[in-house]
Amino acid sequence: MATLWLLLGFLSLFVLSSSTCPDHQKQSLLLFKSTLLNITRTTNDSSSSSAFGLESWNSTSDCCLWDKVTCKSSSSSTAPVVVALLLDSLVSTDQPVVVPSAVLTPLFRLTTLMLLDVSSNHIQGGIPGDGLASLTKLVRLDMTQNNFSGSIPPQLFRLRYLQYLDLSENMLLGGLSQQVGYLRDLRTLKLDDNFLGGRIPEEIGNLTELLELSLSSNSFSGRIPASVSNLRQLQVLDLRENLLSEQIPSEIGGLSNLSTLALGKNKFAGGIPRSMQNLSKLETLMLENNLLAGEIPSWIFDIKPLNILFLGGNGNMLAWSNNSVTAPKCMLSQLSLQSCGLSGEIPLWISAQKALVYLDLSKNELRGTFPLWLAEMDLGTIILSDNELTGPVPHRLFQSLSLSVLDLSRNNFSGELPKNIGDANEIMLLMLAGNSFSGTIPSSISDIYRLLLLDLANNRLSGDTFPVFDPDAFLAYVDFSDNDFSGEIPVSFSQETRILALGNNKFSGKLPRNLTNLIKLEHLDVHGNEIGGEFPEFIIEMSSMQILNLRNTSLQGPIPNSMSNLKALQILDLSGNSLTGNIPPGFGNLVGMIDTPTKFSSISGVFTFPVQYIDLIVNWKRSVQGLSSNPSIDLYSLLDLSKNQLSGKIPASLGNLKGLKILNISSNSLSGNIPDSFCGLENVESLDLSHNNLSGKIPQSFEKLQQLAILDVSNNHLEGPIPKGGQMDTMNDPKYFANNSGLCGVQIGLPCPTEPVKPSAPTSEDNSDETNELRFAWEGAWFGFPLGFCLSVIVILLTGWFPARALSPARRGRRRRHAPSRISVRRIGS
Repeated sequence: MATLWLLLGFLSLFVLSSSTCPDHQKQSLLLFKSTLLNITRTTNDSSSSSAFGLESWNSTSDCCLWDKVTCKSSSSSTAPVVVALLLDSLVSTDQPVVVPSAVLTPLFRLTTLMLLDVSSNHIQGGIPGDGLASLTKLVRLDMTQNNFSGSIPPQLFRLRYLQYLDLSENMLLGGLSQQVGYLRDLRTLKLDDNFLGGRIPEEIGNLTELLELSLSSNSFSGRIPASVSNLRQLQVLDLRENLLSEQIPSEIGGLSNLSTLALGKNKFAGGIPRSMQNLSKLETLMLENNLLAGEIPSWIFDIKPLNILFLGGNGNMLAWSNNSVTAPKCMLSQLSLQSCGLSGEIPLWISAQKALVYLDLSKNELRGTFPLWLAEMDLGTIILSDNELTGPVPHRLFQSLSLSVLDLSRNNFSGELPKNIGDANEIMLLMLAGNSFSGTIPSSISDIYRLLLLDLANNRLSGDTFPVFDPDAFLAYVDFSDNDFSGEIPVSFSQETRILALGNNKFSGKLPRNLTNLIKLEHLDVHGNEIGGEFPEFIIEMSSMQILNLRNTSLQGPIPNSMSNLKALQILDLSGNSLTGNIPPGFGNLVGMIDTPTKFSSISGVFTFPVQYIDLIVNWKRSVQGLSSNPSIDLYSLLDLSKNQLSGKIPASLGNLKGLKILNISSNSLSGNIPDSFCGLENVESLDLSHNNLSGKIPQSFEKLQQLAILDVSNNHLEGPIPKGGQMDTMNDPKYFANNSGLCGVQIGLPCPTEPVKPSAPTSEDNSDETNELRFAWEGAWFGFPLGFCLSVIVILLTGWFPARALSPARRGRRRRHAPSRISVRRIGS
C-alpha cells in the first residue's frame, strides 16, 4: 500500500490543473463509464446496480480533475495526460453481476497509462492481451479479485517496465479460492476456461523489472519455471493457493532481494531447497499445506530478518528435530509449525521470541502443561489444538489485553475454567472444545463484548445457570453441546447469534418461546435433550432458520403444516421423537429444499477480521466427515422424519424437493404407495422408506434418479419387479429389499414371472449348479455404494494475524479498509 501511494504522490507533483486532458482520453473514459453502467443495470435488472466513484466523470469537466484519475505532463508537451486509473471496487450489487472483460477496451486507448487498477469488479472472461499490449508504459497492473479465466496472455510479458503485477484471486464465482480447494481434494476439479490458470509461462522471466508478483488463489499448475531466476529485482513472490507441483526450484535461492516468499497451499514435493538459505533479506516464508517432506532445516532460523514463518500444515510431512533449534537468530512475530511432529513440552526457545504475536503449534504431539511463560507473553493468537496437553489453564493467560484468538481444542486440559476469563476482553474466538473442563461457565465470560465465537463442546461442564450476554454483543456462534448442562434451554444470548448448538446435554422442559428473540438464528441444535411437549408453533416465526435439529428429544403431537413458511430451511431433523399424524403436504413447498443449495450460510459475513485458515469437522449421526473450509460450497439438504409415529400416505408434494440429498421417513406407520413424484428428487443420494406399511410397486421412474446411492425399502408390503436401469442397476444389497414378500428382480436374485427363463442345462444336476452360481453372483457380489453423509454446519476455526493481503501492501489496505478478510467456521453438528 505504501508503495502505491508513493507512486501516486510522485505522479501528483506533475498534475497541471490549468490545462485539460486530451479529448480522446476523456471520451475513452466516458465510454468506459457508460459501458460499465449499462452492463450492471442490464445484468442485474435492478436500479440498485451502480458503478460507484465515477460521479465526477462528466463531459463538461476536465478528466484530470475526476476522482480515480491521475494526470501528469508528458516530456514532449506541457499538456497533461492520464497516467493512473484507480478503478477498483466500482461494481457494487446485492447479487454479483457478470462484467465481460470487453468493458476494458476503451481504457486500452490510454497508451500513456503507468498504473491500472481494475480489481474487485466481477470482470469475467480472458485477460485481453491485445489491449494490454498497447499499454507499453505500464508500471503497475492490478486485476485481482475478479473472474478472469484462461491463461496469462503472452502480450503481457512484453510490458518491459512492469514492476507490480497482481492477478490473484480470480475464480469464476468471484474469487472463492477455497471452494476450488475443496474440489481439488475431491479430485473433481477440471482445469478449463472457468479459472485463471494453466502453467506459469517461461516468459515470466522477461519481466526483469518486476518487484512484486502475485498469482495467488488461482488454478496455476505444473512447476515454477526456472526463468524466475531472471527476476533479480523481485521482492515479493506470492503463489499461494494454486495447484503448483514438483519441487521448489533451487533457482529461487538466487533472488537475493526477495523479502516475501509465499508458496503455501500448493502441491510442492521434495524438501526445502538448501539454496534458500542465501535469501538474506527474507522476512516472510510461507510453505504450509504442501507435500513437502524431510527434516526442517535449522538454517531457516539463522535468517536474521525472518519475521513470519509458516511451515507444516495439511499434506506436508516435514519433521522437527527437538535438538535442531535452541537459539534462533531471527525474531519472529508469527510462527506456525502445525503438524510438524513436535513432541515433548512446548519448546522453551519460543519464550525468547519477544515480538511474537501469533503462535500455531496445533496437530503435534506436545505433552505437559500450559507453561506460565507462554501465558505471560501476551500473544494475540494462540493455537494449541489437537495435542496431548494436560492440567489447568493458567489464570495469568486471561489477564492479557492482547489475546484475541485462543484455541485449546482437543487436548486433555482439565479443572474449572478460570473465573477471570472475562478479563481478556479482546478475545474474538474462544475454542476450548474436546477437553475435560468441569464446573460451571464463569459468569465473567459475558463481559467479553467482542466475542464472536464460543465453543465449549465435548467437556464435563455442568450447571443450570448461564452467563447473560448483552443483546447487542457480537456473539454469533455458541456451542455448548456434549456436556452435562441441565435446567431449561438458555436463551440469554446476543441477537447476533446465528448458530446455537446445545445438543446432548440434560436440558428439560419445553423449547422457550424467547428463542424467537434471536432474530438472526440460522442453526438451532438441541438434539438429545429431554425437550417435551408438542411441536412448538412459534418455530415458524424464525424465518432465518436454515438448520433445525430436534432429533431424539421427546416432542409429541402433529407437525404443523405451517412449517412450510420456513423458506430458508435446508436441513430438518425431527427423527427419534413421538410425533403423530400425517407428514404435512406443505413440506413440498420448502424452498430451501427445492432449490439446489449453492451457498453455505450468511454467517461468513459476520466474521470480518484477518485469518489464515479454518478447520471444519462435521459430525452428523456418527458420520464424521471433513468439508472444505469455504462457506460457499454446496450445503447438503436433508429431511429426516424417521423413528416417529407418523401415519397416512406419503404426500406426493415431497417429490418437489429436488434439492434434497437425504430423505429418511423410515420407521413410521406410513401406508399407501410410493409416490411416482419421487422421480423429481433429482439430487437425492440416500432414500430410506424402510419399516413402514407401504404397498404397491417401486416406481419404475426411480431409474431417473442419477445420484441415488442408497435405496432402502425393506420391511414394507411392496410387490412387483424392482426397477431396472440407471442407478437402480447398482442396488444389489438384498437387505435393502428384505421383508417385502412380493418383490422380485435380479437385485435380490429372485426372477420375476415375466422375466425370460434361462435355457435349461442338459442335466438337472448341471441346471442346479448354474442356478446356484447365478444366485451367488447376485446375492454375494455386491455390497452397495455406501454414502458418506456430508453435512456442512458452520463455522469459525481461524488462524490468525497474518493478513492474507499483507504480501502486496500496495493494494491491501486500500481495498479492505472497511471490510477485513472473512472468517469461516466449522464445528461439530452432533
